[in-house]
Amino acid sequence: MPFAIDLWLIHPEPVACLAFNQRFDGMPNVQVIKSRFEDLAPHDCFVTAANCYGIMSAGIDAAVTSFHGEKLCRAIQHRILDEYLGEQPVGTAMIQETGNQNYPYVCHAPTMRTPGSITRTDNVYQAAFAAFTSVYRHNVSSDHKIKSVVFPTMGCGFGGMEYSESARQMAAAYKHYLNPPHRFDWDTVTSREKAICYDGKKKVTR
Repeated sequence: MPFAIDLWLIHPEPVACLAFNQRFDGMPNVQVIKSRFEDLAPHDCFVTAANCYGIMSAGIDAAVTSFHGEKLCRAIQHRILDEYLGEQPVGTAMIQETGNQNYPYVCHAPTMRTPGSITRTDNVYQAAFAAFTSVYRHNVSSDHKIKSVVFPTMGCGFGGMEYSESARQMAAAYKHYLNPPHRFDWDTVTSREKAICYDGKKKVTR
């Protein structure tokens, strides 16, 4: 079973926060915070919605690099070179130590190979679920547990995804983190697939 975490969802714009509140309504241990990354209180792990090459020079990635220093970006890029042969696929995530005890970890979870539209894809779900499972694996193996996890909106900048759809996919990932299957059959697979790809009865991903 997954470890309980405190999930913070952040964005400085009210419209994005509204989307988070609507899509995560009723889910446990969720806080929606109208905030920039730079103004966040201490937390254990920040999830950066990145590209596959760890080039963290724009958007919220740039804010993370500015806060933690270029050494964090270099460490992530070195791991991508060493562990992923130079390209970290969408649907994977890795936990990187920051060296800052008040903000000890960053999770690098690509939503796209290179900056560009990811509308009509499930890339945000893939990245968010990868981030949740990387936190889970960390907590299984480490004495230094990650208890608070911060997500920005994912895929809404260069990716062009609407706030509501990004939040929907992120909420599906969190639901699946909280409720892992106990067996595999096609009913289970179909249920998960509908949660990922459909908004109500409308299919919204390719």
